[in-house]
Amino acid sequence: MTDVSALRARADALGPWFHNMDLGHGVWTAPGHFLGDYPGVKFRGFAHVLPEDLTGKSVLDIGCNGGFYAIEMRRRGASRVLGIDFDADYLAQARFAAETLGVDGIEFRQMSVYDVGALGERFDLVVFMGVLYHLRHPLLALDLIWENVASDLMLFQSMQRGSDAVAEVAPDYPFTEQSHFDAPGYPKMHFIERDYSADPTNWWAPNRACSAAMLRSSGFDILANPDPEVFLCRRTTRGPFVEAAYPAKGPAR
Repeated sequence: MTDVSALRARADALGPWFHNMDLGHGVWTAPGHFLGDYPGVKFRGFAHVLPEDLTGKSVLDIGCNGGFYAIEMRRRGASRVLGIDFDADYLAQARFAAETLGVDGIEFRQMSVYDVGALGERFDLVVFMGVLYHLRHPLLALDLIWENVASDLMLFQSMQRGSDAVAEVAPDYPFTEQSHFDAPGYPKMHFIERDYSADPTNWWAPNRACSAAMLRSSGFDILANPDPEVFLCRRTTRGPFVEAAYPAKGPAR
């Protein structure tokens, strides 16, 4: 028999949680979450773009937080699942959630996205959800993922602000042309100097066009955009300007 009160007490002791997960027996990790059943409710809106069967595949969940996506990918049969996060408290939550839900075979490791080169391995699917806007150097993180750990697919999400429009952008503009910068659908990244939503780690808020442009610039083709904030991408070759500045260690795979 499960001691529900003990389960509730242990979940509370590991809080606060950002991943609100049903641990069973009516125990949710964050029952008062301001987004409700999150991230489950969001995942259900785009889960169909991911392979239903990940048997034999490897998955890296960067910024795994409470472990929701790592657990879901393992449930889809991924043979190797590694969740990394800079925050030891989130890793403790993720280990507890996986153990409680009976999902084994997931490794959790404390690590920054900037250190992914130290892993020395590539993954069939990289999950990079809810991390970009917390980074001081977001484009560098995407470049490091492309360079070191992505071999095929990447599932990406970022908080976005501004217009959801995506404007047609010319390959080049003369120095005297400025009007395109004011178009709502031109790629824009909003810098947050102070707190946003009482969180000092919210540094950036791209618009939809900027998220897409950053992904393409870093060498990821966009396969699907099922939610304005969510992109399923495939690693490909980088553009000539990026490649000239940051030569690849090896060929794109």
